Amino acid sequence: MTKRTNDSWLSDLRADGDVQAEALEDLRSTLMGGLPYALSGWLSPTDPAFTPLAEEVTQEALLKILDNLHTFEGRSQFTTWAHKIAVNLALSKLRRRRWTDVSLEELTGENDSGPAHPWLVADSSAGPDQKAEQRDMLEHINRIIREELTDKQRQALVARLVYGMPTDLLAKEMHMERNALYKLIFDARENLKRRLEAEGLSPREVLAAFER
Repeated sequence: MTKRTNDSWLSDLRADGDVQAEALEDLRSTLMGGLPYALSGWLSPTDPAFTPLAEEVTQEALLKILDNLHTFEGRSQFTTWAHKIAVNLALSKLRRRRWTDVSLEELTGENDSGPAHPWLVADSSAGPDQKAEQRDMLEHINRIIREELTDKQRQALVARLVYGMPTDLLAKEMHMERNALYKLIFDARENLKRRLEAEGLSPREVLAAFER
């Protein structure tokens, strides 16, 4: 593998023919070599799904890097910048795959037998007194969520803000345009804020129960 400076990476990748091909192959090897460590917290390199994912991500990253060479500002090593692009692509794919077989009803704990679990739970690592405070606060918030929000607002808020379901997948699950979903979540948050304030609770006080 040829050792390159930032400038030589840029010039070689912008070149034609064999020069660019060699630079792309070297960059491909660099990205593939770094992904096992970078993704080990999300997907083990020994998992059968790892190699196909790494190869797919690396190919997409190379194309994205070529299209965005003009944005590299030289504040880091070129390979560090390129590696970050590849890792971000990989994590995005892993997050999306997490939701492949999850329905909105399963996620929000709703089925024919009713709610399967509370939407919010206390921090298991907190001390006894803090756990009790958190539990009381969360029971209060869960009750407000049930009473104050429409079914669609509640589904959207819980799926997006509690469980972190990606916006595009949630919009698809709810058969909504992204802008309509953003408005739905905004309205839900405003409703909760008004209800909390009406009951003498501010968002700051709610958060304080979980930050000690």
